Amino acid sequence: MADLPNSNIKEINLSQEMRSSFLDYAMSVIVARALPDVRDGLKPVHRRILYAMNDLGMTSDKAFKKSARIVGEVIGKYHPHGDSAVYETMVRMAQDFSYRNMLVEGHGNFGSVDGDSAAAMRYTEARMSKISMELVRDLNKDTIDYKDNYDGSEREPAVLPARFPNLLVNGSSGIAVGMATNIPPHQLGEVINALIALSEDADITIPELMEYIHGPDFPTAGLIVGRSGIRRAYETGRGSIIMRAQVEIETKANGRETIIVNELPFQVNKARLIERIAELVRDKKIEGLTDLRDESDRTGMRIVMEVRRDANANVILNNLYKMTALQTSFGINMLALVDGQPKVLNLKQCLYHYLEHQKVVIRRRTEFELRKAEARAHILEGLRIALDHIDAIISLIRGSATTEIARNGLMEQFQLSEKQAQAILDMRLQRLTGLEREKIEEEYQELLKVIAELKAILADEEKVLEIIREELLEIKERFDDGRRTEIIAGGLGQIEDEDLIPREQIVVTLTHNGYIKRLPISTYRSQKRGGRGVQGMGTNDDDFVEHLITTSTHDTILFFTNKGKVYRAKGYEIPEYNRTAKGLPIINLLGIEKGEWINTIIRVEEFLEDWYLFFATKQGIVKRTPVSAFANIRNNGLIALGLRENDELISVQLTDNNKHIIMGTKNGLLIRFNETDVRSMGRTATGVKGITLSGDDEVVGMEILEESHDVLVVTKNGFGKRTPAAEYRIQTRGGKGLITSNITDRTGTIVAVETVDGDEDLMIITGGGILIRMDVADISVLGRNTQGVTLIRLGDEESVATVAKVEKEVEDETEAEDKERQHVEDATVNESDEMVDE
Repeated sequence: MADLPNSNIKEINLSQEMRSSFLDYAMSVIVARALPDVRDGLKPVHRRILYAMNDLGMTSDKAFKKSARIVGEVIGKYHPHGDSAVYETMVRMAQDFSYRNMLVEGHGNFGSVDGDSAAAMRYTEARMSKISMELVRDLNKDTIDYKDNYDGSEREPAVLPARFPNLLVNGSSGIAVGMATNIPPHQLGEVINALIALSEDADITIPELMEYIHGPDFPTAGLIVGRSGIRRAYETGRGSIIMRAQVEIETKANGRETIIVNELPFQVNKARLIERIAELVRDKKIEGLTDLRDESDRTGMRIVMEVRRDANANVILNNLYKMTALQTSFGINMLALVDGQPKVLNLKQCLYHYLEHQKVVIRRRTEFELRKAEARAHILEGLRIALDHIDAIISLIRGSATTEIARNGLMEQFQLSEKQAQAILDMRLQRLTGLEREKIEEEYQELLKVIAELKAILADEEKVLEIIREELLEIKERFDDGRRTEIIAGGLGQIEDEDLIPREQIVVTLTHNGYIKRLPISTYRSQKRGGRGVQGMGTNDDDFVEHLITTSTHDTILFFTNKGKVYRAKGYEIPEYNRTAKGLPIINLLGIEKGEWINTIIRVEEFLEDWYLFFATKQGIVKRTPVSAFANIRNNGLIALGLRENDELISVQLTDNNKHIIMGTKNGLLIRFNETDVRSMGRTATGVKGITLSGDDEVVGMEILEESHDVLVVTKNGFGKRTPAAEYRIQTRGGKGLITSNITDRTGTIVAVETVDGDEDLMIITGGGILIRMDVADISVLGRNTQGVTLIRLGDEESVATVAKVEKEVEDETEAEDKERQHVEDATVNESDEMVDE
């Protein structure tokens, strides 16, 4: 270096140069190629394609033009990259299986869901779609900024006005340097509804926004399994959802089953999927399929799989979910450019930035229209002056040697601007007629109103928001086509072992000290009332069965605690023990906290949107919450309701928004009211008063009551009865209720209130663990103000702990004869204390 003092060689640090150069390259890829802008949801290539098509006049109301012409315009003026890359991008914009709302309308072969590529650009034609016109609407009204193209010879928009939220509606995917984006498409109407809600309440939460946007909505429809991934993605910007094909199982007249696939998960290649299934069948990894064929046509998708007669279609389908793309995941990463910087955005941030962009667009458009209106009003003011002094002006013009002298004379004599003076000189003689004078005056007055209105819009942000809402609703009305993708419950969306577990009825029991187990429902044979029962569970001296429900191995069991929290488990997840075993400590199954115990158990088959959970507490407080709010429960539980001091949860019922509720107290009072008297509330709400209590009274039961039901009460000392529903008139929520039982020292206080129709069995469990099962139809029907009959004979210092309804057991003839003989014997023994008069 010392020998070359005048050379152009410079000494630089190699690592620093590499760092600097790579950073420049990375930012170029991030900003100029791979990531979408949060405002219009477009990458530069998409934006340039739409701008070039609009500039060429290839709008939705014009004829199709060759795709090659569009590609040439784009790469020649705005996008100096490969023509195949531009064409492939345009092709995807025209595929109804790639875009939720297509931005390009294609004419010709634009590929297929089988992975077939589009025809060459010289064969296909294209134009803008109707909805893409909304992305460029008002482009000529100074609504956005322009920038130089790559060589400075042209100008291109930095962002489009985007009259609908394209980022969420069509989604985006792209791989940059060190980062990637993968935003799923959404349903247009849902996103617009959420935007309107955000514009009306800036403090709206993401869970509240999710009441409008239920989840992604893919162009290929299909199913989304579970909501936890959706919620995580909307709250953090990152998450994963499980997508599943829409499948039906048809049974033919000969008993053979057929699996029909009507919809595929987003971005799944149908041809490759069929090849994969065929490989699995050939390799005997999936057995039971006798035929596989693709019957898809222009009317829709249809993949048919014939099932062997001795095979189970559901088992085959679950194996297909595990081993093929019939079920796949979509990793959400909501990364977009905000002010030129890449940022991971949650749902609210995506909507917020789009709304802010629309505020700018509306303001700039309003300012443009205001300038235009003021310029026109300025000209009209000059014309009005000319009409008022027409003779003098004509005289001045006739006496002027040149146009410039006439213009200057008008400006000096009548205090006009140069534009006004020029407009007068350009005015035609026909404007001097009376009718034309009136038109000028009318136009001027209308412009004054328009100017006042435009200034009012600029001075009031609420007016700007109102315009945004109106235009969004207009777009929703024109382009909203309903949701395609169905969202189904399913936890984390994983295929559980339950798919291979037989669906059977079980009894789940939980003791006071927290031991849980399940048994087959056939364990307990039916006996007549007054019998001694069988030993239903082995318990310690200080333990007893507190909860008992019948359910299915595939149902979800919700466990509600005294502290108002809820936990969940599947029926098959409850450990099975023999009849006399204690069971498993529930703290080994659920994440229950110290000082917390299970107070109520309820089973749920499906988490439907229009079903509710109705809650009641010991202090008579009630609440109604959609069951869908409990579809996803963490291992450490979820808050089910807020409790007041010294209160605890005592009962939960599953309702359909059209039920009558009864609440019974330990001192023998009962109230009946309409479920809808209690408005729907959120998960953490406390609730409202259901019944007014006196003294030391407390609620012991809450049930749903049908007109065909009887109200069954069981007392602490083993007495019980049925009373027809008609004896309980409907009252208003919050009353004191009616007498439902004559409480005495002999009967003891009420421990359970149930509703029955006579077509079920009743299980009564004592504190010592003795269990008796009887037919509800054998329990006497008595009036409200009676004590009841003996249901179970109790030993000294023994009392009834809990009661549960179970399905009626089907008996064989021998069991029926034995039970009838037992009934006769018991009737003789109990005849003296059978009835207690009012």
